Amino acid sequence: MSNLSLFAFLCAISAHSVVVVVAAATSAAYPSIPGVDTGECSFRGDGLLVPPRREVYDEGRIFDISHRYSPDLPVWESAEGLGEHFLWLEKSMKNGSLANSSAMKLGAHTGTHVDAPGHFFDNYYDLGFDVDSLDLTLLNGLALLVDVPRDKNITAEVMESLNIPRGVRRVLFRTLNTDRRLMFKKEFDTSFVGFKEDGAKWLIENTDIKLVGIDYLSAAAYDHSVLSHVAFLESREIILVEGLKLEDVPAGIYTLNCLPLRLVHSEASPIRCILSR
Repeated sequence: MSNLSLFAFLCAISAHSVVVVVAAATSAAYPSIPGVDTGECSFRGDGLLVPPRREVYDEGRIFDISHRYSPDLPVWESAEGLGEHFLWLEKSMKNGSLANSSAMKLGAHTGTHVDAPGHFFDNYYDLGFDVDSLDLTLLNGLALLVDVPRDKNITAEVMESLNIPRGVRRVLFRTLNTDRRLMFKKEFDTSFVGFKEDGAKWLIENTDIKLVGIDYLSAAAYDHSVLSHVAFLESREIILVEGLKLEDVPAGIYTLNCLPLRLVHSEASPIRCILSR
């Protein structure tokens, strides 16, 4: 980050305003799902109405950085993805019900989700440090989206090289995972980029970051899954948001809004996250 960028970011924090030049982007990330990324309804060749499906709203002012729940969404250590049967129409008007009513079954760490301290600390789990106890002031506010060097996991050396200034509390790390489109591949990939233990500890000891966002199912590298999660979650001060969709979003300063479900006794929750400017 250049000195000019650093200055701009600190000014943005103090003024509680965000100034970022963002180009509107479109995506064909889910071509198999009915709908088009236009913001308006359209018609198929047979004349039937097709709903809009957006990635970007208001001409680039709002970016949805949450992944859609679809059968090919990757699941931790699974080759089959989420599968066809995670969502079903339990009551159907076609079968005589007065209304359509769906049901679903999926893990709390599926897709874009947030981790609570009880994920890797059983004593915290027993004490009730669940997703309903997470601080919404940390999940919502000014955030910095940065690009991580593409040939490395996030080590102490990489963290130091990013030059993230003191005072920055929320950082979203875009990595090689985004370039490889790993969240669009149903087979779980252990080679994803994440934090090594030394990178997690460097962040804790040398920055003011309290929200860490990343673009695959774990903030921790696969071979440091336990070590890095333990480092992050031990203090109960850092929130991990995992599985973010950061394609086509320019690096820079945004307002982040993330809202988990209020799941009592759960160490994780699916979460809807947006970036706005």
